[in-house]
Amino acid sequence: MDQPFNLPIDLPDLDLVFVEGGTFVMGDDSSENDFEKPEHSVKVPSFYIGKYAVTQRLWKALVGTNNANFHGEKKPMEEVSWEDAQNFIVKLNRETGKSFRLPTEAEWEYAARGGQYSQKYLYAGSDKLKQVGWYFENSGGETHEVGLLMGNELGIHDMSGNIYEWCEDYFHDSYQNAPNDGSAWIDQPEQIPRHTLRGGGYFEDAVKCRSIHRIALWPARRNVFTGFRLVLSMQTES
Repeated sequence: MDQPFNLPIDLPDLDLVFVEGGTFVMGDDSSENDFEKPEHSVKVPSFYIGKYAVTQRLWKALVGTNNANFHGEKKPMEEVSWEDAQNFIVKLNRETGKSFRLPTEAEWEYAARGGQYSQKYLYAGSDKLKQVGWYFENSGGETHEVGLLMGNELGIHDMSGNIYEWCEDYFHDSYQNAPNDGSAWIDQPEQIPRHTLRGGGYFEDAVKCRSIHRIALWPARRNVFTGFRLVLSMQTES
């Protein structure tokens, strides 16, 4: 569902898709990467997620500036740290009266895999990455406007390739002892934690654009490949 709520201010590209909750197997025991193991069952409540990553014109409409490297109104906003994303969300919630947030890692993977409509594709919407994602073979070395390629089973776009997207969770070296309720995996580390990013990027090879792939960066780190996608919990929809 696009634009499911009436917002008090006019914001471009703030389209949300309803993701019906369900149980799925997160991770892949056949992976060569221990970060993607072990497989574990997760029950995810229903939520709304951005049809697109936050675009530059949405960012500029709220923040007033645009420090992206690859300029284009409908290109995803990048050069965004985890802390920048949180500050944007605070301002968005103040302006709209809603409770937007970053997706949990489980929510992100569940949505990328198509939720209850999953066809178990390798990438978000297809086994052929060129149909759904911008990566090193077809990107020309830069990001592209959101929504140009096929969406996945839920009609969500660009969850494989284009940019990496921040999640709420701290990064852990495996899924051992990960929560099984779809919540963010936030514990009490002894030092500043890294946070998880998902989705791959315009410069990556195909294996790093799989729906299960994950990397980590420090929360203050900005890069030409880091952006984010918004989520809204069901209880905040009224």
